[in-house]
Amino acid sequence: MLVRCWGARGSIPVSGKTYLRYGGDTSCIEIRTADNRIVIIDAGSGIRRLGNRLLAEKRRNYALIFTHAHWDHIMGFPFFKPIYLSGTHINVFGCPFAQASVRKMISHIMAPPNFPVNFEEIKAKIRYQDACQETFQLGGLMITSIPISHPNQGMGYRFEESGKSFVFLTDNELTYRHPGGMAYEDYLAFVEGADLLVHDAEYRPRDYRLTRTWGHSVYTDTLRLALEGDVGRLGLFHHNQERTDEAVDEMVADCRRIITKRPLECFALRQDMEIIV
Repeated sequence: MLVRCWGARGSIPVSGKTYLRYGGDTSCIEIRTADNRIVIIDAGSGIRRLGNRLLAEKRRNYALIFTHAHWDHIMGFPFFKPIYLSGTHINVFGCPFAQASVRKMISHIMAPPNFPVNFEEIKAKIRYQDACQETFQLGGLMITSIPISHPNQGMGYRFEESGKSFVFLTDNELTYRHPGGMAYEDYLAFVEGADLLVHDAEYRPRDYRLTRTWGHSVYTDTLRLALEGDVGRLGLFHHNQERTDEAVDEMVADCRRIITKRPLECFALRQDMEIIV
């Protein structure tokens, strides 16, 4: 499978010369499967550019999977141009938790006075499906979910195809168990042996003294999970809005120093990065 990053930033989009390498768009990941399906994870601001590419490719059928309902993961949905065109078909998966339904979760973004175009005016055909169950399948792609440890709850996912596995756990606080979240040992079992793990790594240890319980992990705890889980590659994700390119580089360098000779590749996700799993 091909994993493409359209946004790796957390909380709010940013711009400026200090964010050029890793980018400023918020969470959006695209998966292209072996049978050429398109699976989109989250609709942060990065989904705008993805929509432009999909229109250029004349692709009009997608699956859209949500991790949770916080603003930075859904804010780009009204700017995803394919939803305004008839002939677009989207299967939306998500676990509503605090929301009455996944439809309510995304339609609320466009409800007055939040947005000038009403949700009812979009022309795409959207089917809403429950992703709260443990496992579901899209063609040859097997998807397993796990609750994340985050305020208001959410889900992480493991994608498996042709013997390869990609785990996506954003907004997951490994050292604090939020209501509905799991223990560290559960996440360790979930990531075990993954070819690629993309995990929240928003904070440095000194940040965490002020941000504990906010729902995000210290990058060294994320690295520990990858090492103990025998993961092949680790991508740091959900970069803090104040984290410059240079500061992200420093975190990656520290991870690589800790890894030394152990068989783990570590990097930070950046906009437009493509990874073959």
